[in-house]
Amino acid sequence: MHWKISKEFEFCYGHRVWSQTLDTEFSLDGCLKCRHLHGHQGKILVYLEANELKDGMVTDFKHLNWFKQFIDDVLDHKFILDINDPLFSTLLPNVNKDELIKFDENYHLVDLTKFKDDEVHIKELYEGYVLVDFVPTSENLSAWFLKIVQKKMDKINIKVSHVEFLETPKSKSTFYA
Repeated sequence: MHWKISKEFEFCYGHRVWSQTLDTEFSLDGCLKCRHLHGHQGKILVYLEANELKDGMVTDFKHLNWFKQFIDDVLDHKFILDINDPLFSTLLPNVNKDELIKFDENYHLVDLTKFKDDEVHIKELYEGYVLVDFVPTSENLSAWFLKIVQKKMDKINIKVSHVEFLETPKSKSTFYA
């Protein structure tokens, strides 16, 4: 026997796929829309699995509440930017990549404590970015989410089978463990 459960999470975010290229034979035009700054209403589906149930469950759905908080606190209404993006220094001027705050979940934030209280407009610019070390494509985001969830779920011996990430209602990527 084998069980699988899933939970959905939604958030609004922006990104730029600076590495986008197209084959016009298939895309019908050469318009590289994803290279521009743009936003989405994303949806994440996390799938957990088990061969045996504990207390009649794979795990309690509430064991994913921490992930909801991560999405709400870190990603919702933020712009996910690759630190290797050629436009990085244009979008975030005066940011030294060596001074970024690194988090265990493999993202970085600008240290806002270095700005004075009267520099609110500068703080607002920088606090709107979540910096990652990969091109924030749907595929890379689904892999990133799986790694974040699996690392935490390892503490209670729960396996993440896969993560689906919907960039739009009609465009989805899936990353399997």
